[in-house]
Amino acid sequence: MGSRRTHEDRLARLRAAGLTEEELSRLRSPSGLDIGARTPEETAVSIAAELIQTRWGGSGRPLGTTEGPIHAPRGSR
Repeated sequence: MGSRRTHEDRLARLRAAGLTEEELSRLRSPSGLDIGARTPEETAVSIAAELIQTRWGGSGRPLGTTEGPIHAPRGSR
């Protein structure tokens, strides 16, 4: 978590410690999806949403703008 500037500082320190670009590419910051969160609770929801999206490969688009099945068949992601 943190700002973009904090993340850049973090990456510089991790590079200096010997981490590879491949390892660094796994980090995500700032955390969360842009859902307009304002409160700590809403920020937590946006971070949880990003975790779920990353795990299952969701698009992050509103379901009302998509077509086809809402849920992917089990085992397909």
